[in-house]
Amino acid sequence: MDPLAALLDGPRAHGAFLLRSVLTPPWALRIEDQAPLTVVSVVRGEAWIVPEGGEGVTMGEGDVAIVRGPDPYLVADHPGTPPQAIILPGQECRTPDGGHLTELADIGVRTWGHGTDGPVVLLTGTYGMEGELSKRLLAALPPVLVLRAADWPTPLVGLLATEIGKDVPGQEAVLDRLLDLLLIAALRAWFDRPDTTAPAWYRAHEDPVAGQALRLLQHQPAEPWTVAELAADVGVSRAALARRFAATVGETPMAYLTGWRLALAADLLRQHPETTIASIARQVGYGSAFALSAAFKREFGLSPQNYRAPAR
Repeated sequence: MDPLAALLDGPRAHGAFLLRSVLTPPWALRIEDQAPLTVVSVVRGEAWIVPEGGEGVTMGEGDVAIVRGPDPYLVADHPGTPPQAIILPGQECRTPDGGHLTELADIGVRTWGHGTDGPVVLLTGTYGMEGELSKRLLAALPPVLVLRAADWPTPLVGLLATEIGKDVPGQEAVLDRLLDLLLIAALRAWFDRPDTTAPAWYRAHEDPVAGQALRLLQHQPAEPWTVAELAADVGVSRAALARRFAATVGETPMAYLTGWRLALAADLLRQHPETTIASIARQVGYGSAFALSAAFKREFGLSPQNYRAPAR
């Protein structure tokens, strides 16, 4: 599992919230749901996204935006339009003064807004769970990024718009996978742009030596890796591996492995509160619960037991 896959692994266990909004100007929604990541796509019309304390960006038909939380932001027909609704954690919707909404209502399957024929149609997918592995990705993103339809034409927005209104068996699974595919495809397109500074671990996957080593460490963290064994599997000398890995990833293979194992352990502790610490220790390459606990406390300042307490 790499950080892109990890971004979906935690949220998917808790479900991603997908909604279609049909809106008529003037309209404005203030988002205060504290979600780590949200995908917004415009099916029809135009919209603005204005991050808290940041510069707004306009979106047109077919554009896709990724918004990094948890800071609030505005989605509106114009940056100056006063909010009609506040979206709170758990997708609770209120008026700005805390009352119940009357102007916006459910108007169909996974659909809300002013009416079925509004000139603006948005699709919003909200990922509400953040893990230590996915933080490696989120930290590399700006508050708001937008991929223009003219620069990145994709059939996924249209396909998602067609599927979202269907209420048939298995439809939630279809929508989950379409949303995940749109998110991953958009992130890849963003990181592959020449004017974007992608994280070192993402660029390292293109390197034939460091990339192969990185994949081995990410997908087989329980193996008792040494630099010598890793170099042998990659097919280079220890010195060559150490040099290429440090140059592309920015740290030694063993330092990366330690951080990866502990981040993976942290996510497993929160996602599987019924699993014993000893079992998680074995899954991430530590010989005992004691060994994991000692390393974990050095990294996070908490014992594994205390770290997982909020999940319970």
